[in-house]
Amino acid sequence: MQFPESWLRTFCDPPISTEALAERLTMGGLEVESVRPAAPPFHGVVVAEVLAVEPHPNADRLKVCSVDVGAGEPLSIVCGAPNVRAGIKVPCARVGAELPPAEGSASDEPFRIGAGTIRGVESRGMLCSARELHLSDDHGGLLILDPQASVGADLRDALRLDDTVFTLKLTPNLGHALGVYGVARELAAITGAPLKTPDIAPVAPTTGDILPVRIEPAARNLCGRFSGRVVRGVDPKAATPAWMVERLARCGQRSVAALVDISNYVMFEYGRPTHIFDLDTIEGGLVVRWAEPGETLELLNGSTVTLDADVGVIADHARVESLAGIMGGERTAVVDTTRNVYIEAAFWWPEAVAGRARRYRFSTDAAHRFERGVDPQTTVEHIERITALVVEICGTAETEVGPIDDHVDGLPNPAAVRLRVDRAARVIGIDVSQADCERVMTRLGFQWTSGPGWVDVIPPSYRFDLRLEEDLIEEVIRLVGYDSLPPGPPRGRIAAQVPSETLRPLARLRHAMADLGWQETISYSFVDERHERDLAGNADPVRVVNPIVSTQGVMRSSLIGSLIDVLRVNLARRQPRVKVFELGKVYRKDASVAAADSAVAGLAQPLLLGGLWFGPARPPQWGAAEKAVDFYDVKGDLERLLEGLDARFEATSHPALHPGRSAAIWIAGRSVGAVGELHPQWRQSYELPASPVVFELEADAWRVHALPIYTPLPRQQVVMRDVAVVVGPTVRHDSLIAAAMSSGGGTVREAMVFDIYEPKTPVAGMTAGERSVAIRLALRDDTATLTDERIERVVADVLASLAERTGARRRAQ
Repeated sequence: MQFPESWLRTFCDPPISTEALAERLTMGGLEVESVRPAAPPFHGVVVAEVLAVEPHPNADRLKVCSVDVGAGEPLSIVCGAPNVRAGIKVPCARVGAELPPAEGSASDEPFRIGAGTIRGVESRGMLCSARELHLSDDHGGLLILDPQASVGADLRDALRLDDTVFTLKLTPNLGHALGVYGVARELAAITGAPLKTPDIAPVAPTTGDILPVRIEPAARNLCGRFSGRVVRGVDPKAATPAWMVERLARCGQRSVAALVDISNYVMFEYGRPTHIFDLDTIEGGLVVRWAEPGETLELLNGSTVTLDADVGVIADHARVESLAGIMGGERTAVVDTTRNVYIEAAFWWPEAVAGRARRYRFSTDAAHRFERGVDPQTTVEHIERITALVVEICGTAETEVGPIDDHVDGLPNPAAVRLRVDRAARVIGIDVSQADCERVMTRLGFQWTSGPGWVDVIPPSYRFDLRLEEDLIEEVIRLVGYDSLPPGPPRGRIAAQVPSETLRPLARLRHAMADLGWQETISYSFVDERHERDLAGNADPVRVVNPIVSTQGVMRSSLIGSLIDVLRVNLARRQPRVKVFELGKVYRKDASVAAADSAVAGLAQPLLLGGLWFGPARPPQWGAAEKAVDFYDVKGDLERLLEGLDARFEATSHPALHPGRSAAIWIAGRSVGAVGELHPQWRQSYELPASPVVFELEADAWRVHALPIYTPLPRQQVVMRDVAVVVGPTVRHDSLIAAAMSSGGGTVREAMVFDIYEPKTPVAGMTAGERSVAIRLALRDDTATLTDERIERVVADVLASLAERTGARRRAQ
């Protein structure tokens, strides 16, 4: 937001300097990004009138001008500007004047004007362009001044150049300060200086003409209020007054034409974007609605956009005329032949405008304001202001003004927000009383009621940012003054939080992975929708409303896609071996999740550990042949990571993994992840030279662990026994071990498979497809020495358990 200080002081003029004003605004929450003079320093430049212009006798492109500078005889000045002519008033630098350094000059010294002879003709001064005075970049000719300017007056006084231009860096919650009056309202609250609210007198109608307007029922969430007025018989070629051009320029807005300038002026004045239509180009009347998919519109910026169903429009009975709250269309724009206009001011719901302009790769002042919220209560008042300016500047003897047609179809009804005084004091860190809080609300002009320890505030119509108690606390501290906060670091009660010994910190998990040779990577939570569809089997991901790029349009529900992206980046840089992990959140729709301080209703956000291993299993070395990483290498690292958690691996199916080379990870009877080789289909689809091995694991499954229980060293020796059993082709390793460990009355301390025999030809005692599995048993009784008889009973119990639970039978010797 950029504006001249002089304009701000017409609404609120505290008796403080420019520097103090900037400081007070910044400390009041309206950060002043820059303060610069409206014009660079120069002197000796006056308002001059060109009396006569004659051709230069010795140069075709030069002219000899007779110039009245208000002091004695006219001066003879040689000028080459194409727009110099008799009767105009222009800036004249007299002999001895000092102008800003020429553009591109290596010196900071001012440019001094002296008397001289140009092609044999004496020249006693210089007629100036706006660029030569560093007032603008316009160098097409002389700066033409207001015909009413007083000849001989100092140009700095005539153009009010001893002004200061403020640039505010406003946060998105300060939409009410996107107009000079809004800033003045804040300044009045901050400084206590009186706010001068202009009295906008209604313009009496002189005709009953009304343009039919209809807000479609389906568009009530688009437009809450639409006001308009017909004005006939205007002069579109009328000159914009110099004072308006000056203020617009200092707001960073170039003057276009009187009608457009008036609309822009009121926008900068009150923060209200409006639009002026050429009434004669509107067919039938106006309809406010959502666009039909495929409709097109040529905009004022010359581009043609294709619309979809969630973009609001203003249309007539034939076609779309403008983008609601964003930009008008070219067909109904006012031009030099316009005679009749329709002035429109509306309230567009912020949610209906937000992000639409960026969708078409441009931004506008109107969209910037409407998506932050514009006061819905002042549409009629601002139309009256525009009408008065149109009649004053563009009015003719035939000008007729119609009545204001105001359609109200649903306005915001903000609920009261309660401020608890004791909580405000705790959050701010200083003692604020109830009287302090009430005084702040009064200075801001809010409606409020209070009781012991609380103040209820009804947000005004122009404040869309006051919805929570914290918003009111912010208002209190910024008006009480940040400089009232005590110096030094904040102090508060610190209560020691003893972490649970059964919950390991995530930092230890990262170190554990690093100790196993994995490197950590960090990726965006936004991914390509293709990742979710292919690698997570997720047809309904959480979508990003306003994605950074099209390939990051959804929130990830799996880490595998992010890890594959990391692999592709490394392969593009010719890295032959990639072993990376990521610890990050994923996002899944889950209706069972309730809203909480750290949760969003309907959205599960578990923390996962994911890993990817590609290339050789170990770096090249002379002592061992190179071997590509496989399922068992990653499974081995996971077993070391999950040591002590009784993790099991069971064959499973996963949308991203090879159906025969993948397993689910089970801990405490619950599936907490998966590990396996990437499916060949995705290896080919993602253009990988070989399939990496990947895994995902719930981080909380690793964090929670039982406390160690210390027992004395055993006094009895371990007895080893080997048994060989014949099993069917579907019997799994984990079922054999579980059957063996569950037998023997606690005497079996360990069971492991150390040999598997699959005969290629028929063998006596075994049918086709059966396997012989050798299991080594470690037996021990901590209270007594095991005898041969007891050992045989335990072995027999193990064999019985294997037969019962897996169908295994003892292999004949």
